[in-house]
Amino acid sequence: MSGQHDHDHGSENLKVAFFLNLAFTIIEIIGGILTNSIAILSDAVHDLGDSLSLGLAWYFEHLSRKERSPKHTFGFLRYRLLGGLITGVTLLIGLGFVLWQAIRRLQNPEEVNAHGMIGLAVLGIIFNGAAVLRVRKGSSLTEKIVSWHLFEDLLGWVAVLIGSGIMAIWDLPIIDPILSIGISIVILWNVWRNLGRVGRVFLQTAPEGFDFAEFQAKVLALPEVESLHHPHSWSLDGEEHVLTMHIVRNSDPAEDVHLKNKIRSILAGGSFSHITLEMEAQGEDELEDDTNTFF
Repeated sequence: MSGQHDHDHGSENLKVAFFLNLAFTIIEIIGGILTNSIAILSDAVHDLGDSLSLGLAWYFEHLSRKERSPKHTFGFLRYRLLGGLITGVTLLIGLGFVLWQAIRRLQNPEEVNAHGMIGLAVLGIIFNGAAVLRVRKGSSLTEKIVSWHLFEDLLGWVAVLIGSGIMAIWDLPIIDPILSIGISIVILWNVWRNLGRVGRVFLQTAPEGFDFAEFQAKVLALPEVESLHHPHSWSLDGEEHVLTMHIVRNSDPAEDVHLKNKIRSILAGGSFSHITLEMEAQGEDELEDDTNTFF
């Protein structure tokens, strides 16, 4: 029930983030034109892409809650990753556009309406601050990437507020593109790191934080276990994990349930929603092709 509740909460978080982002994007486009700020206009284009990707992330998060089917035997959890992947890639493209425009403006600074920028910055902090507070506590990889979308915007508007305040006092239009470049580089690193996590889940690497080699060693140390093969572990969406393994026992088959429980206890505390342990007698494993463990 808690997992379903988290998914419902995650879908609602993304829904709120989508509508907040879309509403402010419209305000931002108008304000960017009126203030002649490249920082604001670039971010407006970036936010428009964000709104589209957030809408997709919201849809995929909702889709991930569907029950498993004969065609999707593990369910639809991986659609949450797809939403995170699209959101992250869109953000990278948006950041690239912002950097390109900022570098151009850095070479040829233009006058901006600093007082108008101050007003927009205050609105930006309110809108994005509310969205960050809503999404920041999410647990899915999609929500983590989305939170960096929103946190990027929040930092951006804080910087715009500071920069526009300075420009309202001194004639330093070059501050506008410098702020854009600095913020973009910081957020670029964090988004790239989160996209790496999404990529590892898509490539079915062992779940993050799970020491598979140590787990195998503990299983082989059990007196009832002769050997093991076909050990596999991966994550469905970064939160719910899968483990399968063939165990060659040297104990009475009547004790299989007890042995399985001992192995499951080793995994206690992990987020394994699917655990399959195949028990075999000595000699059965000779019929298998893959007899290697990962040592």
